[in-house]
Amino acid sequence: MTEALKVLIIEDDPDVRLGCEQALQLEGIQTEGVASAEAARLLLGKDFRGVIVSDIRLPRMDGMSFLREVHAVDAQLPVVLITGHGDISMAVQAMKDGAYDFIQKPFSPEYLVEVVRRALENRLLTLEVRDLRSRLDGRDQIEARLIGNTASMLKLRKLIAGLADSAADVLIQGETGTGKELVARCLHEASSRRKGNFVAINCGGMPETLFESEIFGHEAGAYTGASKRRIGKIEYADGGTLFLDEIETMPVSMQIKLLRVLQERTLERLGSNTLIPVDCRIVAATKEDLRALADQGRFRADLYYRLSVATVPLPPLRERREDIPLLFQHFLLQAAARHGRPVPPSDAACIRQLVGYQWPGNVRELRNVADRCVLGIESGAPPFGKEEDERMHPLADTVNAFERALIADALQRHGGSLARSAEALGVAKTTLHDKIRKYGLSDTGAA
Repeated sequence: MTEALKVLIIEDDPDVRLGCEQALQLEGIQTEGVASAEAARLLLGKDFRGVIVSDIRLPRMDGMSFLREVHAVDAQLPVVLITGHGDISMAVQAMKDGAYDFIQKPFSPEYLVEVVRRALENRLLTLEVRDLRSRLDGRDQIEARLIGNTASMLKLRKLIAGLADSAADVLIQGETGTGKELVARCLHEASSRRKGNFVAINCGGMPETLFESEIFGHEAGAYTGASKRRIGKIEYADGGTLFLDEIETMPVSMQIKLLRVLQERTLERLGSNTLIPVDCRIVAATKEDLRALADQGRFRADLYYRLSVATVPLPPLRERREDIPLLFQHFLLQAAARHGRPVPPSDAACIRQLVGYQWPGNVRELRNVADRCVLGIESGAPPFGKEEDERMHPLADTVNAFERALIADALQRHGGSLARSAEALGVAKTTLHDKIRKYGLSDTGAA
């Protein structure tokens, strides 16, 4: 139960520190020992996976002061204090100040292990509750922003929720308009890095001559016109997420330097020889097949393999047509609120036309159509002319997709009730049941 956690022992007496470490290690408990509170401070963070055992009397900062400092960062981090004969009143005060427990010298190894085990169990429970709350918050955010009930969208949301709080760099692959930056923001906002900056860079949107300064920053005087120091995008993303859109357009010279940052997690500003540590998560996005580009020598293979630790493929809109009515209604509501206009009605003919279109611009194009409908520029569907007719879906597929979308919408509106959905659609329950099975949908079985 406590294998993944660690005990940080703060004791300036090396013999006592070694004795505590050995007693715990013999019981399979991981330990790390330091001689001062100042040294311990460097090893801690808000979600430190372990507990602290500290002597009250330490050089410079004492155990009581360190307890207050620790709890200012994480009030639920268990701190066990070791006291001498004359420190009982101090230990009582420490318990009032939030110490988990105290151990009076001299103490047996068995008693130390007993107290530490309880503290570790307490810490593990705290971390599990935090992780659960974080996942629930993240799940709610993801479901609210990545809309759709198709199997591909359910799979996508599950993948993002699983990756969000990991340390893995992520490569997002998808056609133009599929929502790559939205997915990157979901990964950031559902993670423990959400309090840090989300920094987005379009790798194809700036001249190569400015790219290095923009990414890495520069010192004053690094080149003509550099009158003052500039913090680069990577450094600004420290503690947060760096989103590199259209990574396939990044100049090869910059790919080499980015690879070094990813491997070393340090950078140098232009005009400086000082290494600056950075702790940011890299999320890259591409509309191309980076593996194919790497095989062709048009993208560095080592950078591709470094970026693709975890890959998130985004489905094009034409492969999840059943989501189009729901997405279109969502975009209509957003556009109406943004422009201060009423929500226009969507009739069956409009939905049928939307579902049958190929959507080369994907979700972005659908959102633009919704905007134009709210503004009264068009009646509710793309302006299908002769050029667009060639991109319409085959009739049978369009009819099936439209029928599936209507059934899915009816089931959702009626809480999965087969009877009420059948009544709303004007079909027999047995017919609706057969179509639900045909299209791989599900109902709650409610009457």
